[in-house]
Amino acid sequence: MENRELAEQLVSKSIEAFIMGLEIYNKPTIRYRIEGFSFFITNAWELMLKAKLLNDGVSIYFKNNHDRTLSLNEVITKVFPDKKQPLRLNLEKIVVLRNTSTHFITEDYETVYAPLFQSNILSFGEQLQRFHQHDITQDIPQNFLTLSATMAPLTDEQIKLKYAPEIAERLIFQKDDIATTSALNPTDKFTIDIVHYLYQVKGKDTADFTFKIAAEGEVPVKTITRRKNPAETHMYSHNDLVNEIMRRIRKQKINFEYQSKEQIRRDFTSSLLTLFMNFYDMKADGKYAFKHVIGNSERYSYSQAAAEFVVSEIKKDPQNIIANLKKAKLKR
Repeated sequence: MENRELAEQLVSKSIEAFIMGLEIYNKPTIRYRIEGFSFFITNAWELMLKAKLLNDGVSIYFKNNHDRTLSLNEVITKVFPDKKQPLRLNLEKIVVLRNTSTHFITEDYETVYAPLFQSNILSFGEQLQRFHQHDITQDIPQNFLTLSATMAPLTDEQIKLKYAPEIAERLIFQKDDIATTSALNPTDKFTIDIVHYLYQVKGKDTADFTFKIAAEGEVPVKTITRRKNPAETHMYSHNDLVNEIMRRIRKQKINFEYQSKEQIRRDFTSSLLTLFMNFYDMKADGKYAFKHVIGNSERYSYSQAAAEFVVSEIKKDPQNIIANLKKAKLKR
């Protein structure tokens, strides 16, 4: 079998392992989440990186034994030679978890490792695109790349009370080790905090789940009002959002183009963003826009979800969407 053909098979298997890892992690009834995910995600990386080496003409076999292939750690070293690279550090931490999980795993490892897992998932998609020109969102929707995690951080004292000394010591060591490494590498290539925002909406059809307020119930629910910081949830100005959308279009290699006057253009402009904003009424949706009112003036800032939405719409029909939006706008 030629290297190119073998590499294609490895990439296909890699994507399957990646999706299996996500499915295991995001199923609430499975208690083997952490172990299962760490196994499948490292397997996905190993296959994907070995395919990269084959395409580069680099052997993935031991010199004196062609029946054995290199380990994941050896492959990581070849593809990411910089020991301080955050992505490499992230991968190595997860490999350690995979190698020891059968002996020391506890449910509270999710607290420690979920931020690493979330970063690793996004990095996998980026490197798959970089090395093999494959967009992972062709196989699984973008929203499924966000982990569903339930995390209630434990203090060292709580860990010691909850677990036997051997397990407690190891969990505390790994928690502190990851926290220290994260402090030294403040980048989303090492960890990404997982935050879930819940919004109360009036329309039942637009809700992800429902609840009722009943003070007499066993578990009463009360309306909670909490101020949100738009600097964290809606961090883009109009121009920043334009640049972010253009960055994503280029990164995902979307063949985006449209007719402007008498020429074909491929850039995403401020006027195009305004077209999307007006057509989809995005400023009225708090998920996408936040209105700042200062005296008699007002301005908007926008969220990452706004960028994701626009890019997802463009991907559906990248060469016709602008013309279609303009025609539909005229008919309104």
